[in-house]
Amino acid sequence: MRQAPGLRRQIVQSLAVMTLGIIFLSVFGSYVFYAIAVAYLPGSISETWMPSRVEMIWIICTIITALGMALFVAIRLSRRILTPLNSVAYSLREVAQGKLNARARMDQDTMGETAQLVSDFNAMAERLEFMTREREFWNAAIAHEFRTPVTILRGRLQGLAEGVFSPCSEIFEGLLRQVEGLNHLIDDLRVLSLNDSGHLELQRDEVCLAEELIAVIETFAAVLDAKGLILKQELDTRLKVYCDAIRIRQALMALLENARQHAEPGTLTVRLYSAGTICYLTVEDEGPGIPDEAVSYIFEAFRRIDPSRSRKSGGSGLGLAVVKTIAEAHGGQVVCLPSDRGGTIFVLSWPVKPSLGSP
Repeated sequence: MRQAPGLRRQIVQSLAVMTLGIIFLSVFGSYVFYAIAVAYLPGSISETWMPSRVEMIWIICTIITALGMALFVAIRLSRRILTPLNSVAYSLREVAQGKLNARARMDQDTMGETAQLVSDFNAMAERLEFMTREREFWNAAIAHEFRTPVTILRGRLQGLAEGVFSPCSEIFEGLLRQVEGLNHLIDDLRVLSLNDSGHLELQRDEVCLAEELIAVIETFAAVLDAKGLILKQELDTRLKVYCDAIRIRQALMALLENARQHAEPGTLTVRLYSAGTICYLTVEDEGPGIPDEAVSYIFEAFRRIDPSRSRKSGGSGLGLAVVKTIAEAHGGQVVCLPSDRGGTIFVLSWPVKPSLGSP
């Protein structure tokens, strides 16, 4: 059976007790008064409609006592109801003025819905303050990521325009790499923004995913080989998977690019298999591994294990966040696990077939 809200119950109980108290005072008190008056002051009882002096004193005392009881209940209820509401209203004004650290206060007398209101407001204020800090962090991080390639492009182009550099294929290739890096950064930001706004759409179909992944692996083979990473494929070519093949390829490219930036020379194994109704895509390297404390934030945007290496390796800090977004958009997840070979295994998993109600 559903329990009545605390505030409503307290108001009903307080008013009921006050009413019963006043009725008891009026009825029982009148019996006591007239019993005493008849016994000890029989001449003080009026025989007309006008009360006697003693009866008038009793009426005035009864009214004062009833008013006192009503005033006590009103003050007690107003303290419990208005104090937290005033605290919330004051804190709302502070938040509106930009003081996002404002919090409403709640004492031991706060009850029921007012206590819930204070708690909800404080939770909202904390969330708003967190989102504001995250927005400021994102703005600074995005500006930082764009600054380096734009500065390089500007410097090289200015040098070419002023004749400092002689036009050659090496300079143009370097400029092209910077433009490609900017293009990847913009595409990653677009994926994350679409996901946050709820507009990331998937074009799902049943495909032989191994064929799609082989094309990505062949594209990365030469680049990874130059870094001393030998690609090993263990793909189930018979597996039919319901997914957005383009997005899964994008996730694999992000995982391979992450390995290119951070993995030590050795074997890099890409696996595709299914277990029950779940499809698994894994990328395993041989080192150096990821610290345990970094596992909790490694899939967050712009969170790097070693920020000092980010610019040198060319990473934007968005690749793994994109992988997580793509996995969750498919109704799955991605996790980072330690490898038996001393490295790391990134495991991307999602349902092989769509569940009921899936688009």
